[in-house]
Amino acid sequence: MAIEAILNTAIEREASDVHLTIGRPWTIRVAGDLISVGKELLEPEDTEAFAREITTEEQRKKIEEVGGIDFGFTFEDKARFRVSCFKQRGTYAMTLRLLPSKFYSFEDIGLPKQLVDLISRPRGLILVTGPTGSGKTTTLATMLNYINENLPKHIITAEDPIEFLHPNKKGIVTQREVGADVPSFAEAVVKALRQDPDVVLIGEMRDLSTMEAAIRAAETGHLVFSTLHTTGAARTVDRIIDVFPSYQQTQIRIQLSATIAAVISQTLLPKLDGKGRIAAFEIMFATPAIRNLIREGKTYQVISEIQTGMRYGMRALDDHLKEIYQQGVIGYDVMIESAQDPKDLAQRVTKPAAPKK
Repeated sequence: MAIEAILNTAIEREASDVHLTIGRPWTIRVAGDLISVGKELLEPEDTEAFAREITTEEQRKKIEEVGGIDFGFTFEDKARFRVSCFKQRGTYAMTLRLLPSKFYSFEDIGLPKQLVDLISRPRGLILVTGPTGSGKTTTLATMLNYINENLPKHIITAEDPIEFLHPNKKGIVTQREVGADVPSFAEAVVKALRQDPDVVLIGEMRDLSTMEAAIRAAETGHLVFSTLHTTGAARTVDRIIDVFPSYQQTQIRIQLSATIAAVISQTLLPKLDGKGRIAAFEIMFATPAIRNLIREGKTYQVISEIQTGMRYGMRALDDHLKEIYQQGVIGYDVMIESAQDPKDLAQRVTKPAAPKK
């Protein structure tokens, strides 16, 4: 089977991912579950053939040298994939993430309207956090597309790899791929500050130098977006501060309290009807009270401030889980398993009665 047929099937079945590895049939992930397609087990020559169909000779050389490579791949005019091609047990394997084929609105993905005002401001640090596959890229693309469509801004992105392709609209979008256009995220941010940016997107804050560059960019009057693999606003703040040496942490708390604008923490959950997934959010806006808690090292009190900040558009994850459960969108077990405080949430929500036999 040619890889075109596999990708067409993934698109038709609304899969989020495609897995090609030896010893099992090619596999797709639909609504969070892995589903094998067909019965023939893939052999080493199959996965190598698939890899050759969508990689260049230079990319395969890099795979042999370092063991793997990530890149973006546009499939005809149908879809775009984020591809991870790598070696395992001496053979080729691939995972392809199907990226949405359109830009979503804030309403489509469940973001509060207060974010529109926030991303229209000239400066600040906005972080989108969550585990791998939680929809962070889609949330970032939604916000960048809004700016691009509505504001005359220069947006510079540093991504690994480039996922959503942003055409120039009311704004100008410059997209740089780490490894191809620039050697690192930190270098991309430093260079971006000399390229007349209004908005800077850093695909991921992986290390201390990138975090320093992001905070500096926000301090110097730019709107900066980035991601972290953390859950919850408090943990996100602590993670950033903990990366720095102890002698710098007090200063970083002060800088972060002044620059941070919002933390959007999210997770994707299977819908009760089995038709896809829905995002659940914790949203923190940097109110004066939140900034003070960060500055004083009292991040353990942030969740309480979020719970009392609904008028600002803030939302605690457990409150959002309760809301979408009561709307019949997710099941009780999914709600409890995803909660930050499962015991407290279980006390606030009546468990459905077991069906009669």
